[in-house]
Amino acid sequence: MARQQLLLLISSLSSMVLFTLATIPAAVRIGLSSHQPLSWLVTVVVYALLVVRRRFPLGIVAVAVIGSVVLMADGMAYPLTLLALFGALYGVALESSPGRALAVGATVKATLLAGSLITHPGITGVVIVLWAALAVTTGSAARSHRAYLAEAEERARRAEQTREDEANRRVTEERLRIARELHDAVGHHVALINVQAGALACLLDDEDRSQAMESVTHIQQASEEALEELRLTVGLLREPGAAEPAEPAEPVPGLDRLGELICSFAGAGLRVTREVTGEARPLPEAVELTAYRVIQESLTNTRKHAGCDTAVVRLGYAPGALRLAVEDEGTSVAWSGLRTPGGHGIVGMRERVAAVGGRLAVGPRPEGGYRVFAELPLRAAGMEGS
Repeated sequence: MARQQLLLLISSLSSMVLFTLATIPAAVRIGLSSHQPLSWLVTVVVYALLVVRRRFPLGIVAVAVIGSVVLMADGMAYPLTLLALFGALYGVALESSPGRALAVGATVKATLLAGSLITHPGITGVVIVLWAALAVTTGSAARSHRAYLAEAEERARRAEQTREDEANRRVTEERLRIARELHDAVGHHVALINVQAGALACLLDDEDRSQAMESVTHIQQASEEALEELRLTVGLLREPGAAEPAEPAEPVPGLDRLGELICSFAGAGLRVTREVTGEARPLPEAVELTAYRVIQESLTNTRKHAGCDTAVVRLGYAPGALRLAVEDEGTSVAWSGLRTPGGHGIVGMRERVAAVGGRLAVGPRPEGGYRVFAELPLRAAGMEGS
């Protein structure tokens, strides 16, 4: 389309040049030989007013048409002002809408044709009208070509913006994935170190073991500092309003490692009971990961904040969903500290559950203690319920 417009523009300009070479020299010779002051005055005024044609395009076209008709009546078949008129028509067609350019062109051609037929009957009027139409067509073609180039540039700009937005989205997803794994995996183990060191410090309380007590104290301080640094790092990686990716980026632990996870807490002094209802079966990787991380985070919080040494993990395999609950008999006052702005545990669990289309409920139990409940739909994760 752009190539056709360019060819049309070149053809129109070539025709304009040929017209100029064929008609204007003769008109100039007639004007020079006549020495009529009116012809010179009208011609000078029309060309002088071309300077302001950008501010008053329609006014200049009207002046050029009137001047051309006056020169026709004065005996000039091809008025010297035609070149100025065609330039003004070209400018109007270039800057105006197609409808406006058509209306102006039709009015100008009708006026020129009428004036030419009255003053110089014959083919002269037809020639003038054809070249006036050519001026309008040339301007319209140039306007279309310019609009096409502007549209192409806009499309290129939007495509570049889309690529940039996609790159930013991928960076955000990766930051969230790193933050999530840091908190869930590394934070879990560091928290257990901290708990174990604190428990050991309580046991080593006689003077003969003062050196061991000092070492254990160092371990506890170092683990606390590591937890704080980890919390700050997770906070830097998480950006407000960022979206969680729908799929995990690489293979991660699932429920097949739940026994190992429970044993790790048993070593830290938290006895965990597992209860399973329904027929256990393989689940989508996203659901396996989410369930594992929610249980891991819940048990870690129980060990750190609940002030009790028992917990229950309940797994329910329903036809279209996996339901899990982690319950303890600790104090909800201690758990409420997790809602402070500095914590990311519950935030991370909510993000994980929402990423697979599930729902999460966290709060105290009526009979005492705390409960974390999550329902993870299998259909949303890409697996039909049986």
